Amino acid sequence: MNTAVKVGAFGAGVVLAFGAAFGVGHAVGPVGSDPAPAHGGHGGAQAGPSGGARSPGATPAAAELPGGLQVSDRGYTLVAPAEPLPAGTTTDFRFRVLGPDGQPWTRYDRAHDKDLHLIVTRRDLSGFQHVHPVLGADGTWSVPLTFATAGTYRMFADFTPTGDPGGTLTLGADVVVAGDYAPAALPAPSRTAVVDGYTVTLTGDLATGASAPLTLNVSRDGRPVTDLQPYLGAYGHLVALRQGDLAYLHVHPQGAPGDGRTPAGPGIGFQAQAPSAGNYRLYLDFQHEGRVRTAEFTVTVGATTAPAPPPARSAQSTQPNQPNQPEHGEHAH
Repeated sequence: MNTAVKVGAFGAGVVLAFGAAFGVGHAVGPVGSDPAPAHGGHGGAQAGPSGGARSPGATPAAAELPGGLQVSDRGYTLVAPAEPLPAGTTTDFRFRVLGPDGQPWTRYDRAHDKDLHLIVTRRDLSGFQHVHPVLGADGTWSVPLTFATAGTYRMFADFTPTGDPGGTLTLGADVVVAGDYAPAALPAPSRTAVVDGYTVTLTGDLATGASAPLTLNVSRDGRPVTDLQPYLGAYGHLVALRQGDLAYLHVHPQGAPGDGRTPAGPGIGFQAQAPSAGNYRLYLDFQHEGRVRTAEFTVTVGATTAPAPPPARSAQSTQPNQPNQPEHGEHAH
């Protein structure tokens, strides 16, 4: 078989792999279903499993489902283009979000200067784009997009429906770009990315189990960049996608331009949490001298080590009034 394969065969392979790992019905669900809320998006300074109470009957896996894995959630449904799109030419990319009544949803709360953020990447995590479509009166979003190469792409719509107490949603759907597809290998893990003469260095580790600090430092020609410009109300925007199912984390930096505490570089600080071990691709958008650039990293997140069980206590240690025995719940473990 040729190295390049047809898009249709690639899409089928993705569906089979995804179904075996997670169960397609669980991850996507029927249109109009109401699974547990997805996480991630523009609504906070960190992403990852929610610590909120679970609804009756919810399973732990459903309660901790990351954003972008579902086409429908809380009654809102993402309607992606159904026909294959062309590669290598600019197309008018159009889609809709349907509300709980099945009609196009037209009321959004603005987050980071936009009503909706659209992320698009090929399923091998190449071809990343972060754009902002325009909403038509009929509820159709549109934006000019160019897909450089053929393949199956994942689109993520990140938005906050007005009046919905659940807050930010991130819905995801696949779109097909016609032509012969040659998959790209995931770049090796690295803490340094170079884009247009800028060097961006990552410090800190993305981890499971708890939110962890990440700092991305921007320099050019060996000198720190200390005059980053606000872009969408921040000095930087960070998206993380998990290899395989493309679970979506979208986090924003600590602080804000003009707050009197947040410097305009060289470091952009984040708090983030990975939903599981695995390989992730990180995409940092930052603006300098009037132009937005994207630095990309691959990071590997290891499994969190479970704490060791407490040692068995002897019969003597369980007796009252024993000297030097700590109280249960203080230092006994």
